[in-house]
Amino acid sequence: MIYDFNKIEEKWQKYWATNQTFKAENQSEKPKYYVLDMFPYPSGAGLHVGHPLGYIASDIYARYKRHQGFNVLHPQGYDSFGLPAEQYAIQTGQHPAITTAENIKTYRRQLDQIGFSFDWSREVRTSDPQYYKWTQWIFIQLFNSWYNNDTNKAEDISTLENIFETEGNANVNAVCDDNIAPFTAEAWQGFSSEDKQKVLLQYRLTYLAETEVNWCPALGTVLANDEIVNGVSERGGHPVIRKKMTQWSMRISAYAERLLQGLNTIDWTDSLKESQRNWIGKSVGASVTFNVKDSDAVIDVFTTRPDTIFGVSFMTLAPEHELVAQLTTPEQKAEVDAYILATAKRSERDRMADVKTISGAFTGAYAEHPFTKEPIPVWIGDYVLAGYGTGAVMSVPCGDERDYAFANHFNIPIINIFDGADISEAAFTDKEKTVIGNSDFLNGMNYKKATKRAIFELEKIGQGEGKTNYRLRDAVFSRQRYWGEPFPVYYVKGMPQMIDAAHLPIKLPEVEKYLPTETGEPPLGNATVWAWDTNKNEVVSNDLIDNETIHPLELNTMPGWAGSSWYFNRYMDSTNTEEFASKEAMDYWKDVDLYIGGSEHATGHLLYSRFWQKFLFDKGVVPVDEFAKKLINQGMILGTSAFVYYTFYSLVEKQEAGGNVIINKKKIFISKKLYEEACVSGEHKSIIDLIKSDLDKELLGKLENEELILIAPISKSHVPVKYVDSSDKLDLNGLKNDSEFGKEYTNAVLSDDKEIISEGYIVAREVEKMSKSKYNVVNPDDIVSDYGADSLRLYEMFLGPLEQYKPWNTAGITGVHNFLKKLWKLYVDDNGLKVSDQAATKDNLKTLHKTIKKVQEDIENFSFNTSVSTFMIAVNELTTQKCTSKDILEPFLVLLSPYAPHIAEELWNQLGNSESISTAAFPEFDASHLVESSKNYPISFNGKMRFTLELPMDMSKDEIEKTVLAHEKTQEQLAGRTPKKVIVVPGKIVNIVG
Repeated sequence: MIYDFNKIEEKWQKYWATNQTFKAENQSEKPKYYVLDMFPYPSGAGLHVGHPLGYIASDIYARYKRHQGFNVLHPQGYDSFGLPAEQYAIQTGQHPAITTAENIKTYRRQLDQIGFSFDWSREVRTSDPQYYKWTQWIFIQLFNSWYNNDTNKAEDISTLENIFETEGNANVNAVCDDNIAPFTAEAWQGFSSEDKQKVLLQYRLTYLAETEVNWCPALGTVLANDEIVNGVSERGGHPVIRKKMTQWSMRISAYAERLLQGLNTIDWTDSLKESQRNWIGKSVGASVTFNVKDSDAVIDVFTTRPDTIFGVSFMTLAPEHELVAQLTTPEQKAEVDAYILATAKRSERDRMADVKTISGAFTGAYAEHPFTKEPIPVWIGDYVLAGYGTGAVMSVPCGDERDYAFANHFNIPIINIFDGADISEAAFTDKEKTVIGNSDFLNGMNYKKATKRAIFELEKIGQGEGKTNYRLRDAVFSRQRYWGEPFPVYYVKGMPQMIDAAHLPIKLPEVEKYLPTETGEPPLGNATVWAWDTNKNEVVSNDLIDNETIHPLELNTMPGWAGSSWYFNRYMDSTNTEEFASKEAMDYWKDVDLYIGGSEHATGHLLYSRFWQKFLFDKGVVPVDEFAKKLINQGMILGTSAFVYYTFYSLVEKQEAGGNVIINKKKIFISKKLYEEACVSGEHKSIIDLIKSDLDKELLGKLENEELILIAPISKSHVPVKYVDSSDKLDLNGLKNDSEFGKEYTNAVLSDDKEIISEGYIVAREVEKMSKSKYNVVNPDDIVSDYGADSLRLYEMFLGPLEQYKPWNTAGITGVHNFLKKLWKLYVDDNGLKVSDQAATKDNLKTLHKTIKKVQEDIENFSFNTSVSTFMIAVNELTTQKCTSKDILEPFLVLLSPYAPHIAEELWNQLGNSESISTAAFPEFDASHLVESSKNYPISFNGKMRFTLELPMDMSKDEIEKTVLAHEKTQEQLAGRTPKKVIVVPGKIVNIVG
């Protein structure tokens, strides 16, 4: 019987699907274990071999926990709202729902053929109205909540209204907008309904506000910071500018401290925790108020170094700061406006990262020092961000490198307030060694004492107070897109109203085109049926909008992170149509025990998800306030790209009147060797000589004054790796016949040099991120077809530690495929199954139990690559031992099953088991089988080993010496001589001297 992997894998995949082998129950006597992957966005390109890496790891662990007797929840779904589908809809006019459904179909087929143990009965799709109904519901809960700092939790907005009704807002300790006007209970009672709504909007956990956003004109939408790379959109590489827009925002800042402290309670990677800590950015310091000269305006700043208050020599505002327009003098207006315009083209991340570029503009205004009353010039600079702190800083160049560079660049005086510090070349930033000088009442104090005293004095004059600040800003929640969750919001006299939860979901309307409207409204502005009838509680035609019962609906949609911020809870009870998820299901599953996904989501998805989880916990919806106990970041499988070197040459005829006539133009492939020679010499003469041999001799003979020239420098370009064999040789004919590449390469010629003639064209190779744009993508369909899913699973684990980046090399998969064929032969020969009831030998048991021990340790430590090596060693040993014992080979299959489930299921079945191997218990390790009862001693004569002798481990030193000396081989070596000395080290060596 041969190892027919295609037939075997198809058989067991069908069996698992038909029998719902991996379906989890919401109640069980078994302990629960919840294994989760970050669900994929289903792109049109389908999966490449890099995508399943984390899924294979999580699947191994899920299968392992089932073997250990756990009720395992291992679900899968699709993050199916997103910009790529919308961009495709814009280009083709095809509805995103259609392309998304097709992409999901491809993903599902590919995932199934790799043999994952997903519980597909719980599948979710964020673009399914029955799913986003509950995303809309969560938004409504956030809108109807405020954050009470006294109770340190979110509470229903009605409790805040009750306080306003009886006390006003003077004593309310809430996370809210800045500078809310105080009012009494009597004033509140006299407010109009509209005024009350405006006030409450300043406290709600989701609110409308004019916000500085990252606007991408080409995509027609706002982008989150994590959607911008190097100042351009991650999707498409389009320019991004900063502009103010009225947007929905989420008050994630309310949870800053809890998000920070919660990191201490979860087992996530240190690097990921550090990323979140930095993003949250807790700072302890003081709020300081600077009055502006000749103005009623004040500039509030937050500083972590109030001890340096006397070193302030200028103020710097963010270019977007609301006071800039008010403070700028007429003389400075042109310069300031030009600077603001230039700054708008740079993202916040670029501005934060760029520490070398120094730029700014003077507003012409002056602030007043709170103690000395000296004038302080007010500048604007793009190193200050409107979204961090107050958008203004008190600049102390003697103690801050950026302030120092700014002051030097613009010739602003630098005041030295540090005793004994030299600031002639750089700022003094060692606060622990600080001794304050030139600072009035702070002179002689260290950093800590001066900080306390400065805060005390600021509070005494009413121009400051001690404060804790966070870098974390409220999250913009509006997107000017079509393919996203619609807001459950309509507007009455410009004020947002929530649609009652009973009428959800509010489904996306049909639109003729997916671009913004001609007047700049989001794509939903193209909908003709997009108004809310408060009488009928349904969506109706826009033509019916009036001032009484039919009102406009929100035109923005939610961002991609909305649906992904709670999906792990929905998996617990995904078919529930009546509620978010039942209390019974959530109380049983509680949280994710193991979450595997990419580290790139550290400050996006993972931070937002923790925020929503804590909010839902406050509202009593979920039982725990952290959704994932343990999180592992898998690395990335890199592609090995293939490059060709080429140039263009032409034969030209010189004209008497000047200029040249191009007779022909051809692309020519240059070998790696020739390219390297040309690069070193800087000359192309050798290439010209080679090209001449390719020219049409008749053409040369007919022309006069002809000249051969290169009309382009030597370049390199990607070619699809599918046309490159294991020896890096290019299939040029295949490349020329490719529908995408053919035109470019059909008329190309090879340079006539020895390397190409003898070896064919050898491509250059380079390890890069696996990407369709680099033509280095390897399709798992091809691997599964040629080698099988079990080979793919084993190989991806074998490549290296899970968390590391590693390059893919298809040639390497033959090793694990050959291992599986050898494994098969251990159980099956030409006559069928050869496993017997023969008793296991001591060596058989030793091999099995050391494998049990190693594999269990590896799985628990997520060291899956070393497990694969262990399997290979074990099969080699059992083959050498000619093991056919069922007592050994049956439990060995259970060890292998999480890694290579198809072959394990097939052999398990052939051994006479009617139940799936996934129901089998994980073998128990017995250490007694690894205890050595004997030792194979090396017997040496004068330090040279001559033979070995196996002796019992419990034999005494004298008995070892007596037995060795009596052995016939010893007598042969001694040839009648009496040894001078016998050295015996029990359990190690015997050396006979003499």
